[in-house]
Amino acid sequence: MTEQAAPATRWLLSGIVQGVGFRPFVYRLAHQYGLRGWVRNCSGQVEILAAGPAGQLQAFGSDLLARAPAIARPQLAAKETLQRTVPAGFRILASEAGDDPDIHVPPDYFVCQDCLAELNDPADRRYRYPFINCTQCGPRYTLIRSLPYDRPNTSMARFRLCDQCRGEYSNALDRRFHAEPVACPVCGPQLHFRAAGQDIRDNQAALAACVQALRQGQVVAVKGVGGYHLLCDAASSAALRQLRACKPRPHKPLAVMFPDHAELALLRQRLQLDVASERLLRSPERPIVLLERLPEDDWLPDIAPGLNEIGVMLPYSPLHHLLLDAFAAPVVATSANVSGEPVFTAQVMVEQRLDKVAQAFLHHDRPIVRPADDPLYRSIAGRLQPVRLGRGNAPLELVLPFALRQPVLAVGGHTKNTLCLAWESRAVVSPHIGDMGTVRSLEVFRQVARDLQHLYGIKAQQLVCDAHPGYATARWAEQQGLPLARVLHHMAHASALVGEQGQCRADALVFTWDGVGYGADGTLWGGEALYGRPGHWQRVASMRPFYLPGGEKAGREPWRSALALAWELGNDRLAQQLIGQLDPGFAPPGATSLLYQAWQKRLNAPQTSAVGRLFDAAAALSGVCLQASFEGQGPMWLEALASGTAEPIDLPVTEQPDGLLVADWSPLVEYMSGDRLPRARRAAVFHASMAEVLLQQALGIRARCAVDRVGLCGGVFQNRLLTQACVERLESNGFEVLLAHRLPVNDAGLSFGQVIEYGSAT
Repeated sequence: MTEQAAPATRWLLSGIVQGVGFRPFVYRLAHQYGLRGWVRNCSGQVEILAAGPAGQLQAFGSDLLARAPAIARPQLAAKETLQRTVPAGFRILASEAGDDPDIHVPPDYFVCQDCLAELNDPADRRYRYPFINCTQCGPRYTLIRSLPYDRPNTSMARFRLCDQCRGEYSNALDRRFHAEPVACPVCGPQLHFRAAGQDIRDNQAALAACVQALRQGQVVAVKGVGGYHLLCDAASSAALRQLRACKPRPHKPLAVMFPDHAELALLRQRLQLDVASERLLRSPERPIVLLERLPEDDWLPDIAPGLNEIGVMLPYSPLHHLLLDAFAAPVVATSANVSGEPVFTAQVMVEQRLDKVAQAFLHHDRPIVRPADDPLYRSIAGRLQPVRLGRGNAPLELVLPFALRQPVLAVGGHTKNTLCLAWESRAVVSPHIGDMGTVRSLEVFRQVARDLQHLYGIKAQQLVCDAHPGYATARWAEQQGLPLARVLHHMAHASALVGEQGQCRADALVFTWDGVGYGADGTLWGGEALYGRPGHWQRVASMRPFYLPGGEKAGREPWRSALALAWELGNDRLAQQLIGQLDPGFAPPGATSLLYQAWQKRLNAPQTSAVGRLFDAAAALSGVCLQASFEGQGPMWLEALASGTAEPIDLPVTEQPDGLLVADWSPLVEYMSGDRLPRARRAAVFHASMAEVLLQQALGIRARCAVDRVGLCGGVFQNRLLTQACVERLESNGFEVLLAHRLPVNDAGLSFGQVIEYGSAT
């Protein structure tokens, strides 16, 4: 008897469905519902054909999306019912080659619960194996050399599968079916512990030696998934002093990794751990989440001096689980790098460049193809927003609100750099690279630029860069021999915000407050309001400009911004008061008078309207921070210090002949420098005044343009206190407020914004 054609259903699923165990999931699900048919990879998508009872097919179709693997991101691209002869059974077919593959590169993920159970099961052959993984967890982005995503094209190629691992890899019913990093103690990567007089190449002995070093108060460089961490006992003041003195990182906040499960009760006692934050901490991306301290609690005071929150993370790799379980206490887990550079990935480099910081090293022999730092989130205005993209959430895929005519590579800015590769209606933003002021940062930047194009099979035909002529990223773009478009810094900020939300066709008012960025008039903007839409922005509001003595140095030396405001107002008394507070070590006698002469002549004293520099000035004027040891220290300390409700000081807003609404900061200068009120009070008033003047500018623009949507972007709006105050004021006056969801508001979003701005203008 010949088989008859019968009704069958065909699904085509796109999104992140390859390299995440999706086909075995479909196979098992089909067997659960007693269906016949097949599943296969097809041009970067997954194609499914299934036949069976109508009710079973319907439930199967729903579960394809509802019960998908945790790290998959399936999207229904097509569904149809057709007459088809479908053989008995359900099979996984060989992949179908396509001319135009729809490639999705997954980020690196945590170790799943199934693997954790095996990791802690003495009867399992992978018991306490630091590199256990399956299709639902483990590294991806940091080990793929090229596509297709097959083991020979990864850094696991050198590790030949043993018979047992090969059996799992080949079994469609096994959760390790085509898990490319699959390994075990027999055939996989191994640990290597190095310290004075010690060279240990046994996994368990190396783990034990590392834990012992931590208990002895040592700083240990530990190789993870996307790079090395510097680990030490979070409760050891001596270890922290060693780490801070040698890094050097005297004040910069450090992230803390806690043992999973047991320590969450401790977190709830000490920190404000809400449901959303806990869910994010436990998510597959396992990011660092900034959590506020409970009032009057000074737990782990050396972790984040001057701040009222701690960066918290949970173990994300099996190696970290083993270390934290054995150590049984929180550890500092900060990136092993030189300040501003990408995290180190190679043994030779970390031992050479951090030999004065770490007393011990825990290496492994699985190569890291490209670095990926830890992602970072902060709760701002009631929602968790990314501050840094990295392992677990990048490469970040976004949908463009238009279709590009040709592939574009946008190279971002100078600090917190990311790259964005875009083609058709797709955009992919790279993990955090770093600040482009060092040779290593530029090397990694060039590698990521190559890799993105190689991995996705897309060759850029158009480059987009920042308009600043001195940026290293712009100079690199100029040398590539491709058409180059330049986008103003703050236009990119505004376009990133509205582009992420797919709202490029409706006019909006976007405040772009940050440190400094090259403006259309050749000055350094940073306190702007732009009206319009991507490709058609108009500057409609700003801050009173002033001249920065020393130019770029002002970013790390808040006293320069404070002096600039005093000199701008002709307040010699205040200027001398500030000079008298300076450490002679970085401002020798006579140096400030020479600086003043240069400022008067506008030598290395660019004009700026940057709100970020106003926050620096406020921190210096109030005595909170005159000399910063890390970027943003003054504003961060000022925010942490502010307390209580505060009435704003009125800052005049005047309309210039060209229609620009300019806010005058001058009433705040004397107020912030006085000592009649506590610093905490002055800090609160400063924040309230900046939020109020933003509202007044927004009201002034609305009176002209009838705009009711206001966006907030730029690094200044990483400030929780300021952003919340702005949102409350704007919403109470009938504005809809746009805030970032998936992209950081800082310069990490510039590359995506450059794509949006370019694509909207062409």
